Amino acid sequence: MDQVIQVNNLYHRYGKLVAVQGVDFTVGLGEIFGLIGPDGAGKTSTFHILAGVMAATSGEVRVLGKLPREARLSIGYVTQQMSLYLDLSVEENLRYSAGLRRVPRLEFLQRRSHYLRLMGLEDFHDRLAGQLSGGMKQKLALCCALISEPKVLLLDEPTTGVDPISRREFWDILATVASQGVTIVVATPYLDEAERCHRIALMSTGTIQEIGTLSQLRQHLGLHRLEVRLKNSAQGIGTIIAAEQALIATLRLRPGFTLQEDSVSTKKQVQSVIMDVQTFGDRLDVLVKDESLGREQVNHILSSKKIVIAEMQSTEATLENVFVNHLRATGKEPEFIPFPRDSSPNLNRTVKPEPEVNKLIGSNAQLDPRVAIEAQSLRKVFGDFVAVKQVDLTIHYGEVYGLLGANGAGKTTMIKMLCGLLEPSRGRMSLAGQRHNLRSSAVRQKLGYMSQRFTLYDDLTIQQNLEFYCGVYQVPRSQRPQKINWVLTICGLLGQENMLTGQLPGGWKQRVAFGASVMHEPEILFLDEPTSGVDPLARRQFWRLINDFAQQGTAILVTTHYLKEAEQCHRLGFMVAGEVVAQGSPTEIKAAQPGQLMELVTNQSQAVSNLLKQHLDPWRISIFGDRLHLVLDTPDRDIAQIQALLKTAKIPINSFRPIPFSLEDAFISIVQRTQS
Repeated sequence: MDQVIQVNNLYHRYGKLVAVQGVDFTVGLGEIFGLIGPDGAGKTSTFHILAGVMAATSGEVRVLGKLPREARLSIGYVTQQMSLYLDLSVEENLRYSAGLRRVPRLEFLQRRSHYLRLMGLEDFHDRLAGQLSGGMKQKLALCCALISEPKVLLLDEPTTGVDPISRREFWDILATVASQGVTIVVATPYLDEAERCHRIALMSTGTIQEIGTLSQLRQHLGLHRLEVRLKNSAQGIGTIIAAEQALIATLRLRPGFTLQEDSVSTKKQVQSVIMDVQTFGDRLDVLVKDESLGREQVNHILSSKKIVIAEMQSTEATLENVFVNHLRATGKEPEFIPFPRDSSPNLNRTVKPEPEVNKLIGSNAQLDPRVAIEAQSLRKVFGDFVAVKQVDLTIHYGEVYGLLGANGAGKTTMIKMLCGLLEPSRGRMSLAGQRHNLRSSAVRQKLGYMSQRFTLYDDLTIQQNLEFYCGVYQVPRSQRPQKINWVLTICGLLGQENMLTGQLPGGWKQRVAFGASVMHEPEILFLDEPTSGVDPLARRQFWRLINDFAQQGTAILVTTHYLKEAEQCHRLGFMVAGEVVAQGSPTEIKAAQPGQLMELVTNQSQAVSNLLKQHLDPWRISIFGDRLHLVLDTPDRDIAQIQALLKTAKIPINSFRPIPFSLEDAFISIVQRTQS
């Protein structure tokens, strides 16, 4: 491939801080190149240099054979912070961007129509940008970057906070643009979508650790992933926890652990092949060096604890597995620090609902003491708009429940009703053992709420924000220093507590907000997109903390647009247009999907996608780098037709095989079928 971008021995310093050190990479014509790394890895600094926004301290950078500053009119750049003018319309934002890039009027009119149609925004040209959904805003930002028809496109975390359907549409558009010869460099915290890049660079502490295709990175990792499902795990959450702890114990015993050979007390020393263990709601993911030995060791360890395995499947390692393994090797994985719980009696906190919840309330119905949140026929209307329609929901203590849906599905409205911030138009609710006075201070002291929008005060220091929330939640003064210190420690902010909160990057703010929402040890915790913009290692730490609170009996309702992490929930509910259209464990939801998910590998992904969309519903086809995912309802018939179509088009097939539904594929299938 022609080298459109060349970076050699790149360094950039901010005073004594070396943000980028010795970076080398090239990007070819029409390539989608992923730059992946944790917060503070140096990605945004690299983007600024590539875009010509700032100069490198040292090293050589060429874009289209020129210095970046000289090539700026040929570069489109979507920054991490929203780059639109929210008080201008879609049309006005486009005109402004075209004017900056000196696009002639006639060319602007032609391109405007083309890109609005490509993004699905042609019916919204006169709408204010501030009134668009998150996904539509990102599409408009991409439209503005493309209006000058750049040869290079730089995208710094363009889909943060965007729902899964809009993200998939966004990446399909990127594949189309790349097929037309545009070179794309993209950073993203969502490693499932990074798998759609042609090549991926793993970046940490200002350096690139490894570059390669997804297949090359997996091969270099050299590990196998075992998905382990336990018998009755959906009913017994404690079984999953016990299994995870038993397997994690072997990590601490490396390089060897004692494996019993037979029923007699004969024992032999065996090298542990277990490298990582992670809980995903109703299953465990175990990374092993050797698949056969890994199966044997997992079976032995769990059977010794009398834990019965229902199913164990071998699957390919994910990009997240590769990424986490690299960062572990450099010592970047944060240590898990359990929450310092109050062991003394606290009148504001009860481990279980108080005895009076068993009294008859209302229509002779008893409240189940195991139920933390319950909604019956819940409805919310704003004027003529029905935001939530007849929703029934039950969440138990110790359960992590994921509420998923596209932007505008009604998730945030639902959460605000459940935690007492909005009165429902109709229906009944119970919260922490109460059906009445849900907005009382006694009930609110039992709740923790981390909102979608960052709710800390930017003009206060981190310390002042945490002290404020300790006061609001009536944390005893004797406990405040220890709990504030815990928040600062898990956030990696010890020694920086006097920094203004507004100076923190988005991912770090999310960590502080989470800490503030749990310092009072709530019985019920509402988390509305808590990991938006958070890097993969911090996201893993988030979920360890979430699971730790669940193990202590806290009921947790979480929303997320990142469906890979949604698999860590015990149960899920999918919302579409104000209704919950599917519920169950992640495994149950994936298993319930009609038809078959197929993976098609070809060296002409875009051409195949364009061809198949003429014969199948467009949502059934999605590009993942050199692969396509196809949802087929009648695979026996459809596969033969697809093979015939590609043969006629003289497009060779490298591989065509059935694969299990991912949660993202299941979500999109459910939403699209519901709306059709």
